[in-house]
Amino acid sequence: MTNPPERTRFVGVLIPYLRGGYFPEIFEGVAEAVYEHGMRLVLSPTQHEHGREVALLDQLMQGATDGAVVILPEETTDELEQLLSDRYPFVVVDPLLPLGDRIPTVSVAHRAGADQAMRHLLTLGHRRIAVITGPPGWLATEERRAACHAALGAAGIRPEPAFEVASDFQVGPAVQAAAALLDLPEPPTAIFAFNDSIAFGALRAALDRGLRVPEDLSVVGFDDIEPATLVTPALTTVRQPLGEIGRTAVNVLVRLLERRASETPHIELATRLVVRESTAPPRRSAS
Repeated sequence: MTNPPERTRFVGVLIPYLRGGYFPEIFEGVAEAVYEHGMRLVLSPTQHEHGREVALLDQLMQGATDGAVVILPEETTDELEQLLSDRYPFVVVDPLLPLGDRIPTVSVAHRAGADQAMRHLLTLGHRRIAVITGPPGWLATEERRAACHAALGAAGIRPEPAFEVASDFQVGPAVQAAAALLDLPEPPTAIFAFNDSIAFGALRAALDRGLRVPEDLSVVGFDDIEPATLVTPALTTVRQPLGEIGRTAVNVLVRLLERRASETPHIELATRLVVRESTAPPRRSAS
């Protein structure tokens, strides 16, 4: 019988970037949990490049680390399943694409979070609600989009194609996306942005047009990264427990390394709406 390889006590972390607010907060949770387990990190930024990610993960599997946390991977289910091994476990955080049941994952309740955001705006009296989504096909985008359509349908509102604009999760393109909505002949009274960076872009576009938030336009984000409390007005947003996501992924990985996981873990953490200053009833309701 072959003896198991000696443990290195190193954990690999594949992460797209270390800039912005989203990824660093997840990484902080990863780092804290790794330290608590008496292990060390090998950090590998992927720059969202598929080939680079595949090469880096292959390097990590060659004995330098015991396992890995892979954040928002570009690989498909088939590619990741080919890498699955009892000798080298890994955990996927925030899957970009839907993944098979054999792949351990840690994510958040995208639909529940989007439903909270939409119900908040509907309760305030908004009926002309636009959404700025993330890239089409991404799991987070499609889950949040489905929740938006369901919330509108439950309120008896038919989704208007002109009120849905795709962007990526960066501020610059979001400014352009929000501008397209705000320049409509009958613009929305509220925008639900699929992350906080998109929401910041919407705030910028509103400011450029002399619109006041929330008097003329309500804006809701998703993530609750630190700058959400620093912008003016402070952003109403759906809080993802970003640090907890990172800590949970490491804890799952340690269970897999110690063969304490009896089945493939698929953990979905709860989201929570945080109401701040960027939302209010639309002008006609307030009057």
